[in-house]
Amino acid sequence: MFDTKNILPMRRITTILLCAAAIILLTSADKNKKANHQDGGYPITPVQFTSVKVGDGFWGQRLKASREVTIPLAFSKCEETGRYENFVKAAHPSEEYKVGGLAFDDTDVYKTIEGASYVLQTYPDKKLEAYIDSVLVIVAAGQEPDGYLYTSRTMNPKHPHNWSGDHRWEKVEVLSHELYNLGHMVDGAVAHYQATGKRNFLDIAIRYADCVCREIGPGPGQVERVPGHQIAEMALCRLYLVTGDKKYLEQAKYFLDRRGKTATSDLYTQSHLPILEQDEAVGHAVRATYMYSGIADVAALTGDKEYIDAIDRIWDNIVSKKLYITGGIGATRHGEAFGKNYELPNASAYCETCAAIGNVYVNHRMFLLHGESKYYDVLERTLYNGLLSGVSLQGDGFFYPNPLESAGGYERKPWFGCACCPSNICRFIPSVPGYVYAVNGNDLYVNLYMPNTLTQKVNGKDVVLRQETGYPWNGDVQITIDKNSAKTFSLKLRIPGWVRGEVAPGELYKYADGKSLGYKVLVNGEEVTSDLEKGYFTVTRNWKKGDKVSLHLDMEPRIVTAREEVEADRGRIAVERGPIVYCAEAADNKFPVRSVLIGKNPDLVVSHGDVIGYPVEKISTVAQTLHYDQMGRLRVDDVKLTMIPYYAWCHRGAGEMTVWLPTELGSASPAKPFEKK
Repeated sequence: MFDTKNILPMRRITTILLCAAAIILLTSADKNKKANHQDGGYPITPVQFTSVKVGDGFWGQRLKASREVTIPLAFSKCEETGRYENFVKAAHPSEEYKVGGLAFDDTDVYKTIEGASYVLQTYPDKKLEAYIDSVLVIVAAGQEPDGYLYTSRTMNPKHPHNWSGDHRWEKVEVLSHELYNLGHMVDGAVAHYQATGKRNFLDIAIRYADCVCREIGPGPGQVERVPGHQIAEMALCRLYLVTGDKKYLEQAKYFLDRRGKTATSDLYTQSHLPILEQDEAVGHAVRATYMYSGIADVAALTGDKEYIDAIDRIWDNIVSKKLYITGGIGATRHGEAFGKNYELPNASAYCETCAAIGNVYVNHRMFLLHGESKYYDVLERTLYNGLLSGVSLQGDGFFYPNPLESAGGYERKPWFGCACCPSNICRFIPSVPGYVYAVNGNDLYVNLYMPNTLTQKVNGKDVVLRQETGYPWNGDVQITIDKNSAKTFSLKLRIPGWVRGEVAPGELYKYADGKSLGYKVLVNGEEVTSDLEKGYFTVTRNWKKGDKVSLHLDMEPRIVTAREEVEADRGRIAVERGPIVYCAEAADNKFPVRSVLIGKNPDLVVSHGDVIGYPVEKISTVAQTLHYDQMGRLRVDDVKLTMIPYYAWCHRGAGEMTVWLPTELGSASPAKPFEKK
């Protein structure tokens, strides 16, 4: 249940003398516009979050934390930091207002509403729904008559935010974030509409999108601009899918076609070349992945072969040369950017949480375009590691960067002034149910494993199935058919790359332990066989109510090494089990974990444990510590090294942590004299 006591009273809500006018504005919106165009247009159709109810287990706990902690916290921060007040001021512009904050502060409101909308679908809550509606009244009041909605300008048009320029779109390619705000607004509005059926947010977003389509483009009286911070491209594609209005898809393609052809040309914003000439992931990693998602959207929705070739090249560059083992991306703090090929430092890795979310977006769209499981292999690796590490187990602490090694200087923060990462987590975690399944004609894809109930049409006929599993801690999954009007259809089960002996696509990493894992599928207790096609095990039959499919995936600890070209990981190994990457942390080990030396083929023992009360599987092994004694001589001692899932690190105080463990003396750093504990 949404606890409104966690939301601070809205100081300026008394100004909802403007409520009546705003409500009239909302209800007088063009009611004849239809927003019931079903998600489609992709070669493979995603199953919406509205069709999937996630139960208890690993993801049930994360969704609960998001519902009960993260979202109320984000709403309270929107009030506390003046995000709502910006819209109130925009409704009553004044030269007396000093426009501060960041030019994209509006997006924190949109992203929080998006996350809350996903939650409403599984946990209907009248108080939460009413609260969102009250916020949307304030948002609507800040919108200008022609649809433009950007409080950093509107509240004081003569003296707008210093990133904004004197006129609309003047600095949109560098600082203003006007189109970035549009992108998050559209994403939030579509989610809200799909969850509630209400148009109040959707109509606000449509009016702003229409304003953009009128004012930006190649026609007479228009200005030619592209987004400085990408996201509008993918959001406009989403708006096209929900409304059926092709002008939004065309506007998205215009933004992509013009990139690299306007006055702005730099690596940071991926505008150094036209997109059809790009073949390497460069620049600010969040901007990049949002743009790559838009390219994949347009490629999938139009079938444009040049777009398909371009995004295929860029994706291949990421997975073969620029992907961290955690699924994180963005090697350098300078520009929050991708590094050079194979430049993957650990201690200085940036791996922004928002970039991990963007990596999920890219790979989801690549799957919808090509139907291959390798994209979900990257998505799952990112989801369980580089993304999930960005939010605490309790849901109230956040990382902006997610390094793979720490000397102890990191700690989770309760919020940030630049709140893009916590508000992005706020919207993403509740959206996870929308990534579990997909459909294509008679094919029903099962892409992620978690307890849930699916209610979905397959070839226009109702299908209800139930998934039960302890994944990611074990590899046993049972799927029960509870209803089937479709009769014969194909259930396509993703067999993860980590079972098939592939750490990730692209050969950047490999397993180095000589193990060979297996899997098997049973239908009603009898084993069935099938050749894997694009990474999927297919079972086709006339399904009856009560039919059970059992999938077993061998799950053992694995040793991973990186290509020799990755200098930071030479002479080192990493440990993973199933989709989970592990790390060694000071809280579990009474010695400096960065000074440990491990064998190339260690004996790895799995045991049940917990981190601050949350269940995890731990892995331990015998290792050696290197340290200097009081005489300055190098000593080696045997120790028991304990590792935990990477996503769970830094919950028990600041301390050393490392993912990559040295196997060679040249890669280890002995502890200083007298440091032995």
